[in-house]
Amino acid sequence: MVSWLDRTVSACCQPLGRYVGLSSSEDGVLGGEDYPLLWYRDLEKHSCGEFSFAVIQANQVCEDYGHVEPGREGTFVGVYDGHGGHDASRFAFDNLSRHLITLAREKGTIDEEVLNNAFSATEDGFLSIVQREFHVDPTIATTGCCCLVGVIWKRTLYVANLGDCRAVLGHIGRFNRIVAEQLTNDHNVRIKEVRDELRALHPDDPNIVRRVRRTWRVKGIIKVTRAIGDASLKKPEFAHGVMEPFRRPVVRADPSVCSRNLQPCDRFVIFASDGLWDFLSNEKAAQIVHAYPRQGIARRLVLSALNVASRARKLKYDDLMNYDKGVRRAFHDDITVVVIFIDHEMLNDELTVPGMSVRGFVDTHRPSDFNIAQEVATETDPTETELIETV
Repeated sequence: MVSWLDRTVSACCQPLGRYVGLSSSEDGVLGGEDYPLLWYRDLEKHSCGEFSFAVIQANQVCEDYGHVEPGREGTFVGVYDGHGGHDASRFAFDNLSRHLITLAREKGTIDEEVLNNAFSATEDGFLSIVQREFHVDPTIATTGCCCLVGVIWKRTLYVANLGDCRAVLGHIGRFNRIVAEQLTNDHNVRIKEVRDELRALHPDDPNIVRRVRRTWRVKGIIKVTRAIGDASLKKPEFAHGVMEPFRRPVVRADPSVCSRNLQPCDRFVIFASDGLWDFLSNEKAAQIVHAYPRQGIARRLVLSALNVASRARKLKYDDLMNYDKGVRRAFHDDITVVVIFIDHEMLNDELTVPGMSVRGFVDTHRPSDFNIAQEVATETDPTETELIETV
């Protein structure tokens, strides 16, 4: 006969996954080492802690770009989720952090105004390329990207976003439980309040938002209301493929920006493109990060999302993972995940060695821009980085 104590011990020793709602394939060994479309850095250092980074490609050409720039006095995180191609997301990846560093150096600090101006400069730079290239390739006017930026600077966390990439803070609440707090606004017309806002801004346009195959879309075209690029929905002269005329921009490029003084209860921030949030709730993602070791946690989140994606389509997980790029886009989007851990004892310290830039799907090392900006300030070329074709 099993004693009460035996049953209690047995229950306490059950796999942790049962308490956070994970399947057996998400317990134990991480996996994914042999998947050519999965890139990851399991654990690296930043200015006030550690971070984990992972990307899975679904599109024929990956439209997600991401990077972490650990500096001596702060850390920059950028996630750029392209749509209609990768031109806009690659441009934002190459230029947004550079603009932020330049503006912060001029002002002597980082604040919400600096973030807003960095987004504006990036938008202006990409639209100038659209202006120049439109007569050669009008489809460049239909490419855009959602942007998510996070900066930890002098014990303050700044977050800015366009579109539906999302940042979720995990902090310790009552009874030592992890609490998920969404820091960003989803600029996506699936949300009624976003549709209402768009209709209020365009009262003379009854078709400003329409349902197409059971999905709400701006002008029947895209789901997000804020993005870098998407010139065809901002300027009538670039309205390539837009069947209905418009009088004013229907997609905006001004980000939602927030700042937060980091508190002792704050443990981590998850920055991710919407491909993750299609399958994991804020609470589920935060529970996974809290329940498992830091090492490889971004990879674990990606693989957890893919597990949910395979079950949703009644596929075996291994079958989904064997699909090639392009084909697998029918089952999930490109997914980029960065988990920033906050070690409060390090918040007042500076890195003793220059941080190294970590860029998704790039395995070469180079010093982070957050370290070299001051040293090359007089040599930096002010012109925009040109678009670079990627395979």
